[in-house]
Amino acid sequence: MHKQLMKGNEAIVRAAILAGCRGFYGYPITPASEITEVAALYMPQAGGVFLQAESEVAAINMLYGASSAGVRCMTASSGPGISLMQEGMSYMAGAELPCVIADITRGGPGLGNLGSEQSDYHQVVKGGGNGNYRTIVLAPHSAQEMADLTALSFELADRYRTPVVLLADGFIGQMMEPVEFPQTAVEPQLPDWAVAGTAASRGNLITSLHIENNELEAHVLKLEAKYKLAEEREVRAEEWYAEDAEIVLVGYGIVGRILKAVTAEARAAGINVGVLRPITLYPFPTRNFQRLANRARVFVVVEMSTGQLVEDVRLALNGIRPVEFLSRVGGNIPSHEDVLKFVQELARRYQPVLRPIEEQMAHV
Repeated sequence: MHKQLMKGNEAIVRAAILAGCRGFYGYPITPASEITEVAALYMPQAGGVFLQAESEVAAINMLYGASSAGVRCMTASSGPGISLMQEGMSYMAGAELPCVIADITRGGPGLGNLGSEQSDYHQVVKGGGNGNYRTIVLAPHSAQEMADLTALSFELADRYRTPVVLLADGFIGQMMEPVEFPQTAVEPQLPDWAVAGTAASRGNLITSLHIENNELEAHVLKLEAKYKLAEEREVRAEEWYAEDAEIVLVGYGIVGRILKAVTAEARAAGINVGVLRPITLYPFPTRNFQRLANRARVFVVVEMSTGQLVEDVRLALNGIRPVEFLSRVGGNIPSHEDVLKFVQELARRYQPVLRPIEEQMAHV
């Protein structure tokens, strides 16, 4: 299939249909509205269902019903709408129901503005609903990855029977780029656990309710084992000139692209810089950080929030290496020039080469 020029938001819907999605339930909100618009156009043509719900609360509960019946389904929103969906996300995680939720982030808190931010990180990576649950979170940095990671999201949702969030800042949702799609489509299949109104599925039960204490504990531990398995098998990250880097720049989404441009310019000036871009925000690529810490002198987190991703980076490194932080908020984006200047200052500050981590640990 030839490449097609489109917005990242449109790429999500096309990829979802090719991945077997046949149900979209949502409520429009900038900068995610094109997802709802395109789904309204294409989902019925693919033999699926599109429904504009009366609210985000209604949309997530419609997803609960559709997924219970075995339909691959999704919704899309932005920060304020995702906030309203948190209860339903907890219910779906508890009931082990797969779905895909696209969060195209905007400025906050509250209504904020229509500018792009990355301040929904805590909301979706840590989970805003009640109870012990996690959602797998993927962070694309291009329109092509909007398509590719949407397809992967449906695979992971079914594999682990859990909600998966596609977290993209407004820039990635709104920018237009060439996108290439697979030439074959996934044929929707009815899972054996679904409540499908058939004789075979008559005994199936979908619920997150477990009244007896030990029963709930066993269920929660089962969920936890599933998340641990995902942490072992599903970590994804991009390393760009990072293997020999003494300064490792860390960012996701649109920031990851800025960091690549800064790296190219800094290396041309003789500064040994690389990029580590987390693609799965959960499970987090902790081992990538720890491995690169053997060579790197300092890690630099750049994000469009007051500091959310940076907390997980510091936890991953656990004091092995210093972590510096640079950010813009309010819908602003860290400029190429500002990041490069920050890197140049750090190169001077951290000029003395630190010993490799193996030497440091040998003296502990």
